[in-house]
Amino acid sequence: MMTWKTLLLQDSASPLMEQLTFFHDHTLMILLIITILVSQLMIMLFFNKYTNRYLLEGQMIELIWTILPAITLIFIALPSLKLLYILDEVNNPMISIKTMGHQWYWSYEYSDFKNIEFDSYMIPINEMNNWNFRLLDVDNRIIIPFKTQIRMMISSLDVIHSWTIPSLGVKIDATPGRLNQISFFTNRTGLFYGQCSEICGTNHSFMPIVLESISPKYFIKWMKNF
Repeated sequence: MMTWKTLLLQDSASPLMEQLTFFHDHTLMILLIITILVSQLMIMLFFNKYTNRYLLEGQMIELIWTILPAITLIFIALPSLKLLYILDEVNNPMISIKTMGHQWYWSYEYSDFKNIEFDSYMIPINEMNNWNFRLLDVDNRIIIPFKTQIRMMISSLDVIHSWTIPSLGVKIDATPGRLNQISFFTNRTGLFYGQCSEICGTNHSFMPIVLESISPKYFIKWMKNF
């Protein structure tokens, strides 16, 4: 989860987020190289005393500064397109969960199992325990088994919301009258926090998301006790 001293991206908890982090670093490295080169050229132009009054055109240099940016954009576009296809792919999900956005809470239904559905509200400050996080904890968490392909089907019953968990690399709109889906895979156990990322009204900031990733054995026990 994010803390006040977190300056970079959250630690990844899924292969998708790892790839997004690698792409982020890849792009920043290219931008850093471009910034250094352009800065060096500008400094050289400011401090040299050479002029050429008769220079009208430079076809070679124009060709170079047209081709080099095109090659740079290709190096950014190819991994970006690959990531877009990976993010949209839903490949043989083991569990499907239906998520509905409301003003201002989330409701979940495990479509593959009977009678597993619940609402998830933020815990009010006056009902919090010492181990709860203010404005982030909920009364009913989403429980999933780790190392299992999960399909999340998302919609809304009132306005547009956005279901987001940054450490999983998941962000998808909950749109009224439309069913969106996304697939993710957690590679470790833990608690992962998120929030609605679409301004949806006065209590927009009070509808957090908490996902708990546990072992498949404990997930089966949780289902039986539901």
